[in-house]
Amino acid sequence: MLLTKKKENNLIPLIKEKTTLTNKAIENIITLLDEGCTIPFIARYRKDLTGNATDEDLRAFEEVFNYSQKLLKRKEEILNLLEEKNFLNEKVKTSIEEVKTLQALEDIYAPFKEKKSSRTTNAIENGLEPLANIIQSLKYSDEAIEQKSKQFINKNIKSNEEAINGPKDIIAQRYADDFKSKEIIRNLMLNWGTLQIKEGKEFDKNAVYSNFVNIEEKIKYIKSHRILAILRGVNEKQLTLKVDIDEKHILENIKKYKIPSWASSSKDIVFEAYKDGLKRILLPSLKREIVSTLKEKASSEAIELFGKNLKELLLTAPLVNQVILGMDPGFVSGCKLAVIDENGIYLDSNVIYPTKPKEDIESSSKTVLTLIKKYKVSSIAIGNGTASRETAEFISNLIKENNLDINYAIVSEIGASVYSASKIAHEEYPNLDVTIRGAISIAGRLRDPMATLVKIDPKSLGIGQYQHDVNQKELAQKLENTTVDLVNKVGVDLNSASYKLLSFISGISEKLAKNIIEHRDSIKTFKSKNELLKVKGLGAKAYEQAVGFLRIKDGKSILDNTAIHPEDYSTVKTLQKNYSIEEIKENQIEQISNELNTTPLKLKDIIEELKKPGYDVRNEFNQIKFATDITKIEDLKEGFILSGIVRNITDFGAFVDIGLKNDALLHISQISTKRISHPSEVLSINQNLEKIKVVSVDLEKQRVGLSLK
Repeated sequence: MLLTKKKENNLIPLIKEKTTLTNKAIENIITLLDEGCTIPFIARYRKDLTGNATDEDLRAFEEVFNYSQKLLKRKEEILNLLEEKNFLNEKVKTSIEEVKTLQALEDIYAPFKEKKSSRTTNAIENGLEPLANIIQSLKYSDEAIEQKSKQFINKNIKSNEEAINGPKDIIAQRYADDFKSKEIIRNLMLNWGTLQIKEGKEFDKNAVYSNFVNIEEKIKYIKSHRILAILRGVNEKQLTLKVDIDEKHILENIKKYKIPSWASSSKDIVFEAYKDGLKRILLPSLKREIVSTLKEKASSEAIELFGKNLKELLLTAPLVNQVILGMDPGFVSGCKLAVIDENGIYLDSNVIYPTKPKEDIESSSKTVLTLIKKYKVSSIAIGNGTASRETAEFISNLIKENNLDINYAIVSEIGASVYSASKIAHEEYPNLDVTIRGAISIAGRLRDPMATLVKIDPKSLGIGQYQHDVNQKELAQKLENTTVDLVNKVGVDLNSASYKLLSFISGISEKLAKNIIEHRDSIKTFKSKNELLKVKGLGAKAYEQAVGFLRIKDGKSILDNTAIHPEDYSTVKTLQKNYSIEEIKENQIEQISNELNTTPLKLKDIIEELKKPGYDVRNEFNQIKFATDITKIEDLKEGFILSGIVRNITDFGAFVDIGLKNDALLHISQISTKRISHPSEVLSINQNLEKIKVVSVDLEKQRVGLSLK
């Protein structure tokens, strides 16, 4: 990246307008990024340089920084182009330098772009631009203009009418290109325009789009999920979409504000040209732009929601020190079993047939009990897909009949099949059948959701909306950033992590992560973080960026099981020598930090880590909910009170797992007695909900509606 001082000085004011960061913090962050520091590293270990900016603040800064760089680069390109063509004057230059958005910049540049063959370019090529200037000056009467137009008749312009129509085309284009007029009309459309949705050529009245036809919605108020649904319908030719605006009102404003009151000459010709420019050029262009803007905004909001849902999912608390039996339910193909130990290491597997068509309860019970006894299984994870309810019923009865001290939980199995057939699954378990890999993934979701789910493409986790309709590059970047920030915030056990999990650690690429695993296999276990320096390809910079986010539970030093960076180990040594950690008071922090030549922010972090080594931030978030009852949709009636787990949040509501094959819908209107603008204001992924009321049951469509009111 390495910015010149001039570019950095131009960037800082742009960034300052869109963030709450100080100029000094902005300068420091840019410098740190130039030095190869990552966002997680800067957020955790350089707080004193950033004004204690969080990783969320820094990601927002990153977006603004990248956008500002694009804006500056485009300004430079346009200024150079205009200078080459001798179009650049002080007024245009000032307008370009002061502009704050790419859209406004392109509006300013539009009049100078070379036009493709059109009525305007034809008129200019035929020498009619001087006449256009005369007409637009509003200084000459219609008779005078008609006389002057005769001077422009030539082999291509054969009549007065043609001589005047050509300038009208030029004036029309000038109006359409005027960036101030364009901005006014754009704002009018955004605030007062409507979307008219009607049946498309291939409309199916029984399809999902039947609720969208023959409606008109204000552009200003349309919800993101609706615009994405409508645009999908348009792509499938089920719907047509038209942007509408009161053109009469716009024309009245043009006449009022664009035609001076003193004008009494060629104003009718100019107005007709403006009207033509509006209807033929500007409105069609802006209507396309409006649809594109709506899609972009909706895509951005959907991506933001996807990232938020992923964050909450990855923050689900792990189930520690448990041997877990994972069960991937099925009817004809049977229920696949896999046992993993406390560290997620695969131990054993089998297949049972406790459900229809075989219903081999006796043999299935014997197999499960043998696995429980042999490996001291303490918890069971059951996937929530096909045959989930029947499998849970089998396990529930088995626990009661044998008086077992074991809990079971229904976990989301979405994405398990994607993982089981993936390259990483094949690398981890090359000799296992794909179905057993799926059961391992289900068990892992109970033991350590983050470590398990990072192996799966987030788009396969069912935690978003219209994910295939949004900007795929931006979605992938958002999900990558979310995962990276969360993995680093939580930290990774160096001796049990997969290479995929390690690859999300600051400074560690996938190739480097595989080198770490290879080195770990050769030495059996890491005893201290310093041993990382012996890993092939891991240099000083990568070590600096990564080491603080790695953990060694039973290493040589307790510091290896904390987020304290080795660069601060000498500070820790002096601190422990001079003070009792538990007795340090808040009002002593500044004094002690001065003594140790460190910063108050860093000292606070060090003290917190020393008080609770190995602490997992996920324990503050949603805990796993073990099952207590089995639910059949046929047994449900309106008014029943249930409990459930939030599996997905969308703009229009949340999908709640209540023990059925399909999650039930908790519509936004049923979430709170208070007005809320989005379900995420109240709910979070994997949140346990108690006392949810059933408000509708559709047996034919297998749908259930819920309410928290």
